[in-house]
Amino acid sequence: MFVDLLFYGFSTILLAAALGVIISRNPVYSALCLVLAFFTSAALWLLIEAEFLAIVLVLVYVGAVMVLFLFVVMMLDINVEEVKRGFTRYAWLGWVVSLIVIGQMITVFYAKDFGIDATIGPVRNPVDHSNTRELGEVLYTQYVYPFELAAVLLLVAIVAAIALTMRRRPGLKPQDVAKQVAVRREDRVRLVKDVTREGGEGPR
Repeated sequence: MFVDLLFYGFSTILLAAALGVIISRNPVYSALCLVLAFFTSAALWLLIEAEFLAIVLVLVYVGAVMVLFLFVVMMLDINVEEVKRGFTRYAWLGWVVSLIVIGQMITVFYAKDFGIDATIGPVRNPVDHSNTRELGEVLYTQYVYPFELAAVLLLVAIVAAIALTMRRRPGLKPQDVAKQVAVRREDRVRLVKDVTREGGEGPR
C-alpha cells in the first residue's frame, strides 16, 4: 500500500513537471522542470529495483546533460520573441504529432499481445542480485556496437554545442592570450619629463 502511494505521488509530480517543460515560456524554467522530471523518474525506477538506472539518470542527465542544456540556452542568446512569432504557424503540426503519440500510448496500454501484464507488479529479486552486473553483461556483449554509436553521437553533439557558442558576434572583444603574455614594459609604460618643475627636469 505504501509503495502504491509513492508511485502515484511521484507520477503526479512527474506529469506536472512534464507539463511545465512544454508550457513554460522561459527556456531556463523549462530546463529546471526537466530536472525535476528526471529526479521523479529516478524515484520511480528505484521502486522497481532499478537502482543503477536511477543513479545514472541523476548523475548523467541531471548532473551533466542538463548543465550543458543550461549553458547552451544561456550562451546562445536565444531571441524568445522571435521564437514565439513562428509558433502559431507550426502549431498544427505539433498537435498532429501529439495526437499520434497519445494514440500509440493508448494502443500499447490496451494491447493484450505484447506479453506484458501491467496488473502484475515486478518480481522481487533476492538480496544478492545485482542488476548492474546483468545490465553490463547485456550492454557490453549483445549491444556493444549501438553503445559505441551512442557515444559517437554524444561526442558530435558536444562539438556542435561548442561550435555554436564560439561563433563570432558583433561587438565581442575576445582575448588574445599569446599577445597578452608577450607584452613588454616599453609597450605599456611611457616616461614623460616635466619641464615646468624648478631645479631642472625630471621624470614624471
